[in-house]
Amino acid sequence: MTETLPHKAPQTAVHSPTGLAANFDMLPFLGRLTCQRQTLTAGEWTELELVYEVGAVGLADSAWLKLAFKFYSDWALFQTTDPTGANYVSAEYHAGPLVPGQSPATVQALKVRFDQKGHERPFQKAIIIDVVDGYINPGDRIVIRLGDRRQGGAGTRVQTFVEKAFRFRLFIDPLGSSKFAEVPDDCKLEILAGQPHALHVIAPRLVDLGQSFDAIVRVDDIWGNTCRDRNLRGTLVITAPDATQRTEPIAPVAEDWTFARISGLSFTEAGEWKLEARLDDEPFVVAAVAYVQSEEGALRPLYADLHVHSDDTVGTNDATYNLTYGRDIAGLDVVGYTVNDFNITEANWDKAVEIIHGLNEPGRFVCYPGTEWCGNSAAGGDRNVVFLRDGKPRFPFDEKGRSLRSFEWNETTAGTIRPGVWPVDRLHSAYEDDPEGHLLIPHVGGRRCILDWNHPELERLIEIGSAWGQFHWLYTEALARGYRVGASAASDEHQGRCGGGAPATGTFGSRGGLTGVIADRFDRAGVGSALRARRTFATTGERSFAVLSQGKHFMGEEFDAEPETPLFYRLLGQAGWEEVELYDGDRMVWRRDLHAEAGFSERGVRIRFGGARIKDRYRAAYWSGAVAVTGAALLDARGVGFDHPEQSVWRTGLGTLGFRTATHGDVDGIELTLSELNDAHISIAADLHGYSKIGDPLQPPPHVHAPKASLEVSGKDLLAKGSVTLDLPGVELRLVVERVTDQPLPRDLAGEISLHELELAPAREHPLFITARQRDQSRIWTSPLFLKLR
Repeated sequence: MTETLPHKAPQTAVHSPTGLAANFDMLPFLGRLTCQRQTLTAGEWTELELVYEVGAVGLADSAWLKLAFKFYSDWALFQTTDPTGANYVSAEYHAGPLVPGQSPATVQALKVRFDQKGHERPFQKAIIIDVVDGYINPGDRIVIRLGDRRQGGAGTRVQTFVEKAFRFRLFIDPLGSSKFAEVPDDCKLEILAGQPHALHVIAPRLVDLGQSFDAIVRVDDIWGNTCRDRNLRGTLVITAPDATQRTEPIAPVAEDWTFARISGLSFTEAGEWKLEARLDDEPFVVAAVAYVQSEEGALRPLYADLHVHSDDTVGTNDATYNLTYGRDIAGLDVVGYTVNDFNITEANWDKAVEIIHGLNEPGRFVCYPGTEWCGNSAAGGDRNVVFLRDGKPRFPFDEKGRSLRSFEWNETTAGTIRPGVWPVDRLHSAYEDDPEGHLLIPHVGGRRCILDWNHPELERLIEIGSAWGQFHWLYTEALARGYRVGASAASDEHQGRCGGGAPATGTFGSRGGLTGVIADRFDRAGVGSALRARRTFATTGERSFAVLSQGKHFMGEEFDAEPETPLFYRLLGQAGWEEVELYDGDRMVWRRDLHAEAGFSERGVRIRFGGARIKDRYRAAYWSGAVAVTGAALLDARGVGFDHPEQSVWRTGLGTLGFRTATHGDVDGIELTLSELNDAHISIAADLHGYSKIGDPLQPPPHVHAPKASLEVSGKDLLAKGSVTLDLPGVELRLVVERVTDQPLPRDLAGEISLHELELAPAREHPLFITARQRDQSRIWTSPLFLKLR
């Protein structure tokens, strides 16, 4: 039915709503975004309300808005399909007052969705709001509730790592043309650490007799953030190899980060020393233990993280924060500061290099500037460039003013992408005149390295572990291709916790790694020389230690080997070594099973989940499912290798468990204690999912090649075989059920391997390296011995 309006006399004068133009003048043209909170606690559950007041521009029919935040955030994924569920996001329209003569807005609805790639880097994650069937007036409000609890939902789980200025940024398309404008003044939140949960002790794993060293004791929350402004006291109990004890007081800094540095420790008795830290009057804060081996003539390994980002590009907090965190909180000896080469501005680069040179302190803290060449995989993929020399690095231009970026493209640029050195062989050409001054490290991240390219003088190491995952396959592929590369691992830290810091719950879901460096001198030149000589080992973030040698030859060397001289390996760890393997390139040629050597338990069984779906960016395999035990009582179950509180195992019945975890090339597990094994039957049923890049996070995409995995194992099979493995389509993707020991596993492990036993082919080079795993599922890799049998 057509609406009939009352007839009015003809209007001969100019007519407009009374006072509306003046109202427009009082509004910001693009509007304003406000938030009722200024601070949040990392990992907390809450409801957060943001209000957008529409600016003088108004919003046309079919306009849309994007409330965006940075892609590295692990804030729980928002959903819009279950108002009673967790992480529900809603948008609600509220009309503002009208002036005389002004028509009301005609909008009929707001449609909300969440897209992890909804906007441009770095503000990629976006809550997208469509204006449906009508326009919106200036002064009207859109209320966005993150974790809307009004229908019974649990709220939303906040980002799990601290950030000084987390930002929500609003982009609007006011004309419905899909051309977006940025609303001035982001909503800024400070995300703070939570309550003290656990202590951590950081110390070198190996020192010379009488050598002075420092230990760091820090207090972290449940998500691995170092607490701040806590007035706490504690004790460090030092137990000697002969079991005698002495104590040192722990008096953490009362302001800023809560940590203490105990300086001037030294041990004059050879053997393993135990350092145990505990807080006074805080019984619920988990104590911490570290082990230090003291040996005459030992060369203390240096621990390096050569891949650390800041907010100069895509990291969290500024360069000074990240570098001093590495030195003071992570206890690193060496840090490589890294910028995405296409993203960094020249001014920010120059400022960062100045900060790096200022913090570099021989004998205490070696710091290198570096870039991440961000070529697509089709052009060679990511390579880190570490500038080993003092002075101004050769970046972003060479001496002739030519760009040394992959290309230049950041949030301040517009127009056509300007290419620089592309593909990766041109990056090699840019630095090959000074190989001693540069170290290039291929790595696996969003644009994983492709090993069709290699420069033997520049690419001396390869990154086989980071917050992106663990990449044993990359190491073996490189060596099988004949590349002489050594082992390295790093954090690729985007969340402000370098040096083996806690993983987040999103894409960066693995613990960051460390590179152990055996250097003769503790300065830039000495460390750089050791890195280029491949005198390194790689860990998954722990201060463990590994070396491999043959006679006078050390890992990293190329030489002709005496067949009668055995290989020698040495491992030092924290949780006990359970497996040691020797590889010849991509072929395992020798193995020790320390569970079997110690004697299997008659009641202990472990389920292990490991590997990744794919090699590229969203590689994680998300496992969820159930375990059922029949024929025996399930006495106990505990998780091993889990990375954060959202990975867990729980009882669903007397003989049944539920579990949820994710593996990014790493391994997680569940250890079971049964009443007996012979008559037991264990059933495992798991769903495997990929990352919810788009679509409803409540319905994650299944792993296409293996959406489900099931395994039925009898106790009799385990007693006969020791283990049962189900290999799945993917990257080292597998499900294992195996027997374990109930005896302590060795923290200090050494041995010899006869070359004759390995049956190595003569007249060709063999890249031999050790990899080992501890009971907590942490790993270590040595650099290879590149040997040829005489």
